[in-house]
Amino acid sequence: MANYTNGVAAFVNLAETDKYNGQDTGKYSVTLTMDADEATELENMGIKLKSYEGRAQRKFSTKYQVPVYDSEGKQMPVEALTYGSKVRLKWAAGKPHPVHGVSTYLSAVKVLELAEHEAKEGEF
Repeated sequence: MANYTNGVAAFVNLAETDKYNGQDTGKYSVTLTMDADEATELENMGIKLKSYEGRAQRKFSTKYQVPVYDSEGKQMPVEALTYGSKVRLKWAAGKPHPVHGVSTYLSAVKVLELAEHEAKEGEF
C-alpha cells in the first residue's frame, strides 16, 4: 500500500547514492522536514523520527532511482530538485523492527513548490 507524506526537502540524494562517513550506502534518499501533523501520522504508524531545530525529520530511501514529477505531474530531472522545495513523497512501509521502527521505502517524488537555488559567492 502506498503512503504519501508532505514536507520540505532537507537533504536530497536522488542523482547519486548517499554517502555516509565517506562510504557509499548504495541508496538514494530524501530527508524530509515535516510539520507536527505529518510527524504525528508517521509516529502513529510506528515510524521513528529525528528532531532538527525543533522540527521532525525522516529519511526515505530506496536502492533504485525514483521518478521526480513537477506540480503538474510531468516528469522532471532528479537534479532539478533543490533543498527547501516543498514535496510530496510516495513511499511504502517495511516490516516493523523492534529497535529501528518501520522502514520507509521511497518510490516517487512530486514537487509541489520548487525552491530557488541561490548561488554562493564564487558560484555561477
